[in-house]
Amino acid sequence: MFPIFKKELTTYLSSLVAYVTIGVFLLVLGLLLWVFPDTSILAYGYAGLDSLFSTAPYLFMFLVPAITMRSLAEERREGTFELLLTRPLTAVQIVLGKYLAGVAIILFALLPTLTYYFSVSTLGAPQGNIDTGAVIGSYIGLFLLGACFTAIGLFASSVTRNQVIAFTIAVFLCFFFYSGFDSLSGLLSLQNLGIQALGITQHYESVSRGVLDTRDLIYFLVLSGFFLLLTLVALHRQQQKRLTNTLFISSFGILFALALSSGKLFTRFDFTKEKRFTISPISRKVLDSLPANVNVTVYLQGDNFPGGIRRLQTSVRDMLSDLQAYSHDRLQFAFVDPMKGQSQEQQKQTYEDLEAKGIEAQNLSVKTDDGIQQKIMFPFALVNYNGKSLPVKLLESQANMNLSPDEILNNSIQNLEYAFTSAIKKITFGGKQRIGFTEGHSELNDLQLNDAMRSLSDGYLVGRVNLTTIPFDSLRKLGMLVIAKPDKAFTELEKFKVDQYIMHGGKVIWAIDQVSAELDSLRGKGGEQLAFNKQLNLDDQLFSYGIRINYDLIADINSSQIPVTTGNAGGQPQIQLLNWLFNPVYLPLSKHPIVKNLDGITSQFASTIDVLDIKDVNKTVLLNTSPYNKKISTPHMLSLRALEQEPDPKEFQSPQKITGVLLEGEFKSDFLNRPVPAGITEKIQVLDKSKPTKMIVLSDGDILRNQVGADGSPYPLGYDHYTRQTYGNKNLLLNMADFMADDSGLISLRNKEIQIRLLDRARIRSEKLQWQLINNIVPIALVLIFAIFQHYIRRRKYAH
Repeated sequence: MFPIFKKELTTYLSSLVAYVTIGVFLLVLGLLLWVFPDTSILAYGYAGLDSLFSTAPYLFMFLVPAITMRSLAEERREGTFELLLTRPLTAVQIVLGKYLAGVAIILFALLPTLTYYFSVSTLGAPQGNIDTGAVIGSYIGLFLLGACFTAIGLFASSVTRNQVIAFTIAVFLCFFFYSGFDSLSGLLSLQNLGIQALGITQHYESVSRGVLDTRDLIYFLVLSGFFLLLTLVALHRQQQKRLTNTLFISSFGILFALALSSGKLFTRFDFTKEKRFTISPISRKVLDSLPANVNVTVYLQGDNFPGGIRRLQTSVRDMLSDLQAYSHDRLQFAFVDPMKGQSQEQQKQTYEDLEAKGIEAQNLSVKTDDGIQQKIMFPFALVNYNGKSLPVKLLESQANMNLSPDEILNNSIQNLEYAFTSAIKKITFGGKQRIGFTEGHSELNDLQLNDAMRSLSDGYLVGRVNLTTIPFDSLRKLGMLVIAKPDKAFTELEKFKVDQYIMHGGKVIWAIDQVSAELDSLRGKGGEQLAFNKQLNLDDQLFSYGIRINYDLIADINSSQIPVTTGNAGGQPQIQLLNWLFNPVYLPLSKHPIVKNLDGITSQFASTIDVLDIKDVNKTVLLNTSPYNKKISTPHMLSLRALEQEPDPKEFQSPQKITGVLLEGEFKSDFLNRPVPAGITEKIQVLDKSKPTKMIVLSDGDILRNQVGADGSPYPLGYDHYTRQTYGNKNLLLNMADFMADDSGLISLRNKEIQIRLLDRARIRSEKLQWQLINNIVPIALVLIFAIFQHYIRRRKYAH
């Protein structure tokens, strides 16, 4: 076998055709990756070689057949194949020798492309900001693809004596096995058969990300082996020899057994630095136990997306492919462009239909070399199961102005595993935890909590709880208790029930307004209202748990806007949106999974929180104001006339104030050394210290309140219908529920970190032509230098 390998390699590298073929391959690849804008690495803006690994397969369809077309066709045409068989060589050794030589030449053609790696690494911001592990894994995928195409090309060369015909057959077979099965799977009658798994694309795309799945590896081995075996069959038939039945059957049997076993037992090797394609055990468990088929429709599809959105689109596809791998084929997904081929009237109807499902169009600003690019898209997916559907938001909004568009995109990608796994778990699994919202103290009503309760109901059983009448045994069955903006005092009986609920391991969200102030009341009272302290009778209880909500109000320059009548023209009031300092917007800076990468959180008339040093209790600040705030003591007269004056920034320079805290640990009972209140008739095991549990304290209940339209219809939680801006309030609530009431640890998926790897745009603008020349000339120059050197060595060898 080795003599054949050496002979083929030497013969090919001594041929001018070889260097011309490889040179053309590198020239076309260089133009596509560094000059043409649609596939350019420089235009993409990210420090990676994704474009190389998505473009190279189509060039391989011509390069590999050009390399292999003469391997056997020329031997048969010149009659030298029979001469080879007179040597102590078998047909198997001849075929394997030629095959390995072809693979070696593919590797030789790929070596100059390492210039691209050097260039991207040098242009990274900072320099060297490239995931080397992912590149190595992707090159492995490209090598496996080349090995498959070589086997196909060898087979094509074995069935004809004409090199041109061999080339044509090989190109057709390579294209069919790469793209044909995907095209067939799109036919209406074949959509549910999963025949795309027979094609190369699905397996290559998986490996080319930098992830080696043993199922993909076995697929490439089986496909290569299959065509090598066909090559042997063709050669034996041409020599009018019979291939031994035992060898033929056993070979096909081994390949078939490998293919079957790969789906049962598999493992994956993630070469990426952050292991970003490694699915957590929590997600695996959810996908492994799916009760029935789940279909995901992704609406992030379309043409001419900017580089950042293409990256998000690819990441969504990768994530769903990774989740699918553990679902026993019960998770299926498809990308659709909802507006494609529709008239203007149809598009309007589609907009309305998608909006009814919770899917909204978004406009994203993305930096490019030419400035800011705007793109309308639907960055949502819809998870469908058993007649139910649940939207998944794929792209964070830009409420946090401290983040660049690239950072927002990266945060969105980091959140994909949690977003999809959480949605799938909520829509498919029964046995839901119970969440109770208290009532009886003028808390937020059902209309004001409409979207909060509706959103939670996708994954939990949600209802109202009257602390006075509910038996304690029933209260204990709640996974979480939410006290949402009470306005009346709690009785000692109610406080005792809440206290013992916590002592027995219950979780509570306290969303408490210490000051009575309402924007609607302010508008209806001549633009003025006295903000006064509430008497909720909760101070001592919260104090014993380690929290004090102060009787004050926060004015913050980083605030949301409200509509204000600023004049009258032609009998029509003139409405203007102005920043209302008592509507602070919190930009979460904490890395805790509850608030990590969330959009800004909007609130109204919030107070400051003091965190006390309590033993056995860990405190984590979740929300705080901006550094441009001012604390106002109450009682205080509020007036809309304050909007007429521009706030003086000097008066609003103050340390950040805490407005949201997570407490975890063992809490001391507020009723320690106190008698059981009157009215408790049932037998309760009174505990002085809690089991390990957690609670969240927010100094504003309006964080959980959705706005209500003039017709009485509720808006989504976090949506401001005045500014038409969506804040992160809903995601905050869902994250709190997942962290508090869901014992699966699902919320920990939000800790996933993916480093953002960008190219230095300023350097690209100034050095673009230089790098285009380097990456188009250097690879070809390397091949030319090798050709000259090889020719010199060969000439010296045979000169004597």
